[in-house]
Amino acid sequence: MTKILAFAGSTRDGSFNNAIVKVAAEGAKEAGADVTVINLADYQMPIFNEDEEAEFGIPEKALAFKELLMEHDGFLIASPEYNSSYPALLKNAIDWASRMSEGEKPLQAFKGKVAGIMAASAGGLGGLRVLVVLRMLLENIGVIVSPNQKAIAKVNTLLDDSGSVSDEKTIKQLKNLGKETAELVRKLS
Repeated sequence: MTKILAFAGSTRDGSFNNAIVKVAAEGAKEAGADVTVINLADYQMPIFNEDEEAEFGIPEKALAFKELLMEHDGFLIASPEYNSSYPALLKNAIDWASRMSEGEKPLQAFKGKVAGIMAASAGGLGGLRVLVVLRMLLENIGVIVSPNQKAIAKVNTLLDDSGSVSDEKTIKQLKNLGKETAELVRKLS
């Protein structure tokens, strides 16, 4: 069975990106994938520093996150846009997971995996600019990024009182992204 890990590059309560990645995850589940949705708040890790890594090794939470990446065939990633790029939280998690442990191949958590990427913001572009640099980062570490991506503009107007996406058109688009990601994983496996 296709296994997909879904997460957002935000730990904020009421995160728009956590809301959209959950909908995309539902689409992947409906397409037959086994989907694990996580919150990076549960994997707090220090800012990557090679001197600290040499002295103390890879932190426990970073290892746990990397293990999850390695156990899955693909990813659904939602990222906020901070100054036209991804947040330090997301980059730091990726940096730690890229570190090779004994017995691993370089970039084992990423190479050959498939990712569906998305962004959401209250602004008119919906985080569109972050998708360019996120795609570049992921492809540079060996991830096959789905050609389809979603930037959800004015997402704050598309949520219900509980913070879940309630707009049917948006739900359909996000579920389709999840479905397409699961199908691409299957085709490439």
